[in-house]
This record gives sequence, structure tokens and C-alpha cells, in this order.
Amino acid sequence: MKPTHFPETTGFTTSSYSRQRPAPSRKLCALRLMARPSRPVEGSSLTLTCSSTPAPSRQLDVPLEFCFFRDGRALWPGWSRSPELLLPTVWREDSGSYWCEGNTMASKVTRSLRVQIQVQRVPVCNVSLETQPPGGQVQKGERLALVCQAAQGTGDITFFWYKGALGLSLQTKTQRSLAAKFEIPAVSDGDSDRYYCAADNGHGPSLSELVSVTVRIPVSRPVLTIRAPGAQAEEGDVLELRCEAPRGSPPILYRFYHKNVTLGRSSAPSGGGVSFNLSLTAEHSGNYSCEADNGLGARRSEAVPLRVTVLTEDRKELLASGILEGLLGVLGPTILALCCYGLKRRLVSPWRRNTVRNPSPADQPPGRRPPGSPRRSPPSPVPSVSSYVNSPAPPQGQSVYGNVNVVSGEEVYSLVYRTQQDRPPPVPPPRTRVQDQDASATYFRLKKANLTDEDYEDAM
Repeated sequence: MKPTHFPETTGFTTSSYSRQRPAPSRKLCALRLMARPSRPVEGSSLTLTCSSTPAPSRQLDVPLEFCFFRDGRALWPGWSRSPELLLPTVWREDSGSYWCEGNTMASKVTRSLRVQIQVQRVPVCNVSLETQPPGGQVQKGERLALVCQAAQGTGDITFFWYKGALGLSLQTKTQRSLAAKFEIPAVSDGDSDRYYCAADNGHGPSLSELVSVTVRIPVSRPVLTIRAPGAQAEEGDVLELRCEAPRGSPPILYRFYHKNVTLGRSSAPSGGGVSFNLSLTAEHSGNYSCEADNGLGARRSEAVPLRVTVLTEDRKELLASGILEGLLGVLGPTILALCCYGLKRRLVSPWRRNTVRNPSPADQPPGRRPPGSPRRSPPSPVPSVSSYVNSPAPPQGQSVYGNVNVVSGEEVYSLVYRTQQDRPPPVPPPRTRVQDQDASATYFRLKKANLTDEDYEDAM
């Protein structure tokens, strides 16, 4: 008999198979092929079962052998005594027409009906982008990896990487995997940007979210600057220490040192430099330095020497006198103005002590004007007594009143003059007879008063 050959197939197929088939002694019953699951998904397993009706053990005296085919090609391992064939993983290209055959050494070969099996592909979904190192923080010159992952998806998946919001294409890669990686061997300053990726297995691309990548730059050597109020740093001065690193990614932490002893620290969240103030004493002479650190390595500045000048007693007294003179120069005019103002108030206040009620017009003494009447010429002043003739004794004291001005309503201000004779009464002169004068009359010689309008206004 001629040998039977099976064509070579891919996957689970045989390359060749032959045996001597004896003349059939009995006709085999019909065969049926079943697939579980009937609609397999890519990446899952598929089980093929070839069954006969009735069971071969009841009709045949020899074992029955089976073989499975897809699109005319036998599947591996070819003929066997097992009625089942397990395909561990099937893909979309495994879709096709399947059937099985069965026979014995003494029976005729029988073929089952064809079964069409279509392997289903799962669309890509839930794509994400991760960075290595995590967090998107990478030091300049180090390696950066962008890993694009899909939560689901079967078959060959094409991955895309993009830079920036406008989508500058970086790389494209196709593989049968849910994750792919894109690497930058050594990052530079220009690699700081936002990135995203996409994945597609034939059902349309699925995009990831934007991920920020920051290339961090280590700090350069900082520069320390010392600023004093004068040409020389003297005891008591406030000294400014300023430290600044020309390059370095923020935030930057600065530390200040005096003779390698920490004076203080300050942070620059946005980069740049910081200042530290120090009140000088005699012990602050020596070397100063500062340090900058942004987490990528600390750098220290060069040492800057400082000599503090100590003030002597004479210079301290001179400084104190200079400060006092400066204060007097500023406050002196103010103090003098206050003293003059107080003296003026003391001189003016006696003129305003007596306040009298304005009498009625009927009770007005001669020379007084009623309230509301127009101003008139000042009254004649009371004449002063110059000498006394034929008077037993001069008066001991008299009060002289003179109107000053009407202020408002019924109030009027007056000037009161009090004259007091403290000297002893003079010796009366000898009586003489005066021609054509009456001896019983008293005569006075009055001094002429000379009061001008200006004097009257000043008195008011």
C-alpha cells in the first residue's frame, strides 16, 4: 500500500506521517469535532475534541487513532490515540477551518465536518507612561527610561512615544507585549519637558496622560561676598554675608560658617542667593565660608578672611559725642520752639484773668461803650497826680480802671491799675498866700497825658 503523507504546517502541525494502512474490515462510525471555547480570545487556550457515534469501544476490537487539521494541514503531534488536542495559546492568525479524522488498522478513515474557529482580538485600553527613575526627576547626564504600558490588549501592539504637548514623535516599536520601553542614555537640559505615549493593536490608538520630566542640575561652587557699612569692619557693625551658586536646580539650601562653625542656614526655593546678617564683636575675626546643596551634592565656597577693628575708649567717647551732637542738631530747634511757646503763654495769660459781666446802658460808667456799638476813640486816661498843693496828705492807694474791649455778648475785658504809696507822707510846705486864690480850695497840677490810638490798640 502507498504511504499517507501529511503536509508541513505551522504551529501545532506534523512535518510528515506515514504508516501501512490495512484493508478495512469494518466501517467506522461518524466523527464530530468540538472546540472549547467556541470563540477563543487571543492569548487564551483552545481544546479540540474528536468524538464518534456510537463509541468505538463497542464496535471495534482495535484501538482508534485520531488526527486534527486546520486549513488542510495536520496539527502536531499528528496521529495519536487521544481524542483531544490542547492548544495552549492561540492568536488571531490561528483562526481558520478545523476538522479531525479517525481510523484503525482494520477500518476505513473517517473525517468529521469542518468547524470555523475565529480567534478574537482584545482592543488596547488603559495606557499609561512611567519614568525610570520614578517621579520624573533625573540628574543631568544620567539615563532616562519611558515605559509605555497597556492594561489590556492582545496580538501585536504598536507603541508610540511623543515629546511636548504638540507631539514631537520620538520612536515607534511593535511587539507582542503589553509594555515597551524607550530610553535616553544621557539626558541634557533640553530634555526637561512633558511626555506621553500611545498603543494600538488594530482597533485604534489609546493615549496615556502627560508626564513631566525634570532634568536636575547639581549646584556649582558658590561665591561668598562680605559687605560692611564702612571701609573697615568695626566692632558693633552689622555685617552682611551673601552666598550664591551661579548654577543649580532649585530649591537650594545655603549654610554659613565662621572658622568651620555653623552660623546659620537659609533656603532659596526659586534658586539664586541668600543673605545672612551678623552683629560684629571682637571674636568675629577670622575666615568665613558658605555651602550650597540642592540634594545632588553639596559645594563649599572659598574662605574669605575678615578682621574686626576693636574701638578704644577715646574713639568710643568721640563716637558717643558725635551721636549726641547729631541728636541735638535734630531735636534742638524743636525744643527751642517749645520753650518760646511756653514763655509766650505765661506772658499773655495775666491779661486774660479778669472777666466781668457787661452792665446795662444805664449803669455804664462814663467812657464805656455798650455792646454792639461801633468803636470810638479811646477814653481819656486818668491823669496822674504830679504834686499836691494845700493837701493835708496824698491818697495812700487808688485803683484806676480802663476799658479794653468788648469781646462778645455781655462780657467785657478791663485793665486794672493799682497804685500804692509806700513812702512816708511828705512834710507839708509852709503855707503861703497866693494871689487871687481861695485858701479853702485844693488845687492840683496835672501832668498832661499823651496816649495815642496805637497805644490804645496795643492795650486791647
